[in-house]
Amino acid sequence: MTIGFASRAAVSGCVLCAAGLLALAPAAATAGPGVDPGPRTTDAPASLLYRPGTHVRPRAGAPEVPDLSARSWLVADADTGAVLAAHDAHRRLPPASTLKTLFALTVMPALPSGIRHRVAPEELADIGPGSSLVGVAEYRTYRVSDLWNGVFLNSGNDAVRVLAALSGGWRATAERMEEKARALGARDTQVRSPDGYDAPGQVSSAFDLAVFGRAGLRNPEFAEYCARAEASFPARDGGSYPIVNTNRLLTGADGVAPYRGLIGVKNGYTSHAGNTLVAAARRDGRTLVATVMNPRSDGGHAVYEETRALLDWGFDAAGRVNPVGSLDALRSAPPGGPEADAVAVSASRRDDTDDRPVWWTIAGAGLLGGAGVAVYLRLRWGPVPKD
Repeated sequence: MTIGFASRAAVSGCVLCAAGLLALAPAAATAGPGVDPGPRTTDAPASLLYRPGTHVRPRAGAPEVPDLSARSWLVADADTGAVLAAHDAHRRLPPASTLKTLFALTVMPALPSGIRHRVAPEELADIGPGSSLVGVAEYRTYRVSDLWNGVFLNSGNDAVRVLAALSGGWRATAERMEEKARALGARDTQVRSPDGYDAPGQVSSAFDLAVFGRAGLRNPEFAEYCARAEASFPARDGGSYPIVNTNRLLTGADGVAPYRGLIGVKNGYTSHAGNTLVAAARRDGRTLVATVMNPRSDGGHAVYEETRALLDWGFDAAGRVNPVGSLDALRSAPPGGPEADAVAVSASRRDDTDDRPVWWTIAGAGLLGGAGVAVYLRLRWGPVPKD
């Protein structure tokens, strides 16, 4: 009798302990914000990229990071978001026309490419002097796709003006761009002029621009425009004329050798920002995105050559460096500045990557199971006989 009783008690106890584990363990395994579907790929401290200077974590045999003159730069794996190396990644600088990447991410989803629009004179008002233009004409009808060609290939501020008018107006578009930037985890960007034209207080960073470029590659329409080398643009008289992408790494113009595997994204220049470039390239199944902001070299094409060197290094270093951060690091973090972002991301990463029940979960499961056994024995068998 004693043996049979012990056997049944053990079975009952196991069942109830298992129930306790099922009740409590899932809660611990799924704890955490759970609001960012993007990948979490690096164990590097989230605050590392906020520190000044160059950051890289080489393994044995890793190539040496190139010595660049740019005030800020970054190279990352576009698929995983892992930042391979960076210099002053969150330094806030004028972005010039690379800001048009954020403009496209914000406006493009709301404007089907086949829409036709007749341009009103007021839509071309207040274009900054010296702006790059594609040649949008008053009272001429354009398809939205024509205007996007003007934005990506010719960096046309006139095309941006018309698309912004179709999207709710200049100021409303700037506000929506900032909201989009925050949603993507780009917290350095302040938008005053959606076309990237110099304006007081308008800034971005190498980190943010890489985030925008990477997000754009995930949008097939964006990716198609930013990779296009040439197109036809409607002329004022009803005909058309050719336009060529001003990204020389893509086209190989002006003595700059085209970069093998380049797939976009966007270049820019103003007198205040200097030259800026967001570029993405794909080789051997790997896609990299790089940002170079304001090279101080005397070379007129330094932004392209320094980006070339950075991409070359990134492909050569693949698998031989540890990440120094992630382009996804701030997507689900609350506002409050770099320190708050770092704490939030660190906590989120621990919750996301460690699915083992913590000690209080196990203890709680044991207590629940033990209590269940005691109640079951009292009701089913009465007091437990003493030896």
